[in-house]
Amino acid sequence: MKASARSPHYPTKYKILIIGAGIGGLSAAISLLQAGHEVHVLEQTEEFAEVGAGVQLSANATRILRAQGVLDAVMAQAVAPSAAITRLYNSGAQLLRVPLGWIHRLAFGAPYLHIYRPDLHQVLEVKVRELSPAAIMLGATVQSVAEQADGVTVQLANGSSVSADLLIGADGIKSVVRQHIQSGGASTSTMPAEPSYTGNVAWRAVVPSSRLPKHFMDKVASVFVGPGKHIVIYYLRNQQLINLVGVVETATHWPHESWQQKAPWSELKADFEGWHPTVQTLLDAVDHDACYRWALYERPPLNNWSTPRATLLGDAAHPMLPFLAQGAGMAIEDACVLDRALQQSTSPAAALQCYQRNRMGRTQTIQQRATDNATLFHLPTEQALRREFRQAMFSRQARATMLALYRYNALTVKLL
Repeated sequence: MKASARSPHYPTKYKILIIGAGIGGLSAAISLLQAGHEVHVLEQTEEFAEVGAGVQLSANATRILRAQGVLDAVMAQAVAPSAAITRLYNSGAQLLRVPLGWIHRLAFGAPYLHIYRPDLHQVLEVKVRELSPAAIMLGATVQSVAEQADGVTVQLANGSSVSADLLIGADGIKSVVRQHIQSGGASTSTMPAEPSYTGNVAWRAVVPSSRLPKHFMDKVASVFVGPGKHIVIYYLRNQQLINLVGVVETATHWPHESWQQKAPWSELKADFEGWHPTVQTLLDAVDHDACYRWALYERPPLNNWSTPRATLLGDAAHPMLPFLAQGAGMAIEDACVLDRALQQSTSPAAALQCYQRNRMGRTQTIQQRATDNATLFHLPTEQALRREFRQAMFSRQARATMLALYRYNALTVKLL
């Protein structure tokens, strides 16, 4: 497939398929549409369902949203926490306080936000449709991918096919595009290999603030850590909602990876028996018919993300445990760097290699840090928790790592 005529922004204007209309896929669509490409987003669901969960966005992500022209709309729905506080699971004693709010914005040039995932998704979807009303195709399930020297073709479950110059797999941890790339670019129609179970299951729930006592919690992110488990709580939607995520180590293999799998409230309550009164008050306010539990899976980092005409983005490239709050941020960074790689490269293959070369190291580092936090948050004794978090508080290395995380600017970083 021949690329179309040159645009004022890019050496070449491409037709690009994005598989998956999640946060990463929509963010990529915005950047690429703004650059003048023809973009089509294929999403397997028939309609966008509300997945009740919170998303944390630090400056490395929000500065990109600002450049895309959506940050004001995001902030209108979000909460800017003043701090992230780590506490002991039983006494609530403070182990670590990371200032956020105006300090984060002053230090890194963009805000730190908590936002309800459906609200963020809607802002991104509206922007994509504003740029190209027909860009998003719902009910488009990809069955196979075939790559040619001059393009790529995807076969859909409804029997139709779509061809383009480039393919971006933003289709999550079970990515069909990932399977295509791992096969070396040959035509594929098999399901991707199953991810590996981490030994952790996660609970999630969203609670209306009206169900809780007045002044239940300051406008902070609170992380209660304890032996073999932890729980994170923070406000969403202008403090109208509170997000709850609880992670529990279990040797029993929990087979459900879907965020939509309900589980009994009584088991959630039992998992955190004896924890701090703040945790108990919140658990008691949870809708008993709206508790969700899913297993946390991971894959080792890939040594290749791309073929000459296809690449991966977000969880499809680097799925990570939710212990650093950077899953969405890394996908948004990916979208920005991919856009810039296309801008400065003379061929699709060169652009995708540039993108991969400049993203692989950073995302592998973040993946590993998230995995390390799983151990840190679940240390077996109160003494160990106090010792390790005290060390984290005063460690130069920990501070340098945090600065590198938030200072990274995908809009301006030199691409190698």
